[in-house]
Amino acid sequence: MTAPSKVPSTPRAAIGAARGHKPRKFPVSAGGPLEVVEDGPSLQGRLLALAAMLTIKPTLAIGSYAPRLPWPFGVVDVVCRVLKPAPGTVRATISLPNCSAQLVRAAGVLPADGNRRVVLYMHGGAFLTCGVNSHGRLVETLSKFADSPVLVVNYRMIPKHSVGQALDDCYDAYKWLRLRGYDPEQIVLAGDSAGGYLSLALAERLQQEGLAGESPAAIVTLSPLFEIDNEGRANHPNIRSDAMFPPKAFHALVELVEAAAERNAVDGRVEEVFEPLDHIEPGLPRTLIHVSGSEVLLNDARKAARMLAAAGVPVEVRVWPGQMHVFQIAAPALKEGARSLRQIGDYIREATW
Repeated sequence: MTAPSKVPSTPRAAIGAARGHKPRKFPVSAGGPLEVVEDGPSLQGRLLALAAMLTIKPTLAIGSYAPRLPWPFGVVDVVCRVLKPAPGTVRATISLPNCSAQLVRAAGVLPADGNRRVVLYMHGGAFLTCGVNSHGRLVETLSKFADSPVLVVNYRMIPKHSVGQALDDCYDAYKWLRLRGYDPEQIVLAGDSAGGYLSLALAERLQQEGLAGESPAAIVTLSPLFEIDNEGRANHPNIRSDAMFPPKAFHALVELVEAAAERNAVDGRVEEVFEPLDHIEPGLPRTLIHVSGSEVLLNDARKAARMLAAAGVPVEVRVWPGQMHVFQIAAPALKEGARSLRQIGDYIREATW
């Protein structure tokens, strides 16, 4: 295992342009996303969704009625420390300016030396909870199938910090990879749930800075939350069938995100809540979205896919009927989760060959 590393906080412009940036190798969408519907859930998948409905959903329902109480959000990742890595997995702690990250390699994957490919992973948890421990097995499996090291960002979370600060931490992790020698076309931005928001928002920040060639190879998202605004989700048919989220959960999340932004005032100016879907422009990286056909975030997935395709961004959506939110977290025990991550690994390899 390598020793912990540190990267200084440097100005954004210090990244610089990519060396020898290659032209895009993939076709531009003809104005509509490609959508593939996978097979229905196995018995394992149905039982997992039922378990979430009987345990996680009632817990979130209670919390949704009093979101500002001091709930122990951090306990989830602490408890998940008991989940030991698969044999041969290498994990190394990386120190970033305002948070830590973990560099994960499955057995047989070569070190992160600036060559080949790397995945920058933003974990989910509604910007509130989870971390490198809760997502350890998912990331290990992804590393195996993508044949790539994965850098998982332990970004700052609400309610103590803002979503904007979380995005800053993900940006610092991207800079760390660039300083380590990786070119943009070797880097894939990936994330689940709230990490999907951070992945798209990070790609847009890089694009808006206008650095020549600073476009990652791809974006990959699992059950992504692509917007803070809840209007579309509130009116979606899956709002009642979702195995994990009660209808009020997203209203509570909006309240917490907005309150955290108000507390993060800089020079007397309150942080604005950033909406990635309001900033989609041509030239964003090709995008893959995996989502359950039964969850309410199917709304975010299809809306984002339509907007990205309309901007000429190659985008593919794979819909998994009857699964719970981020069912890939149960891989490799859940065969659909493993199959989904294998498809994602193949996509990452193709995007970075």
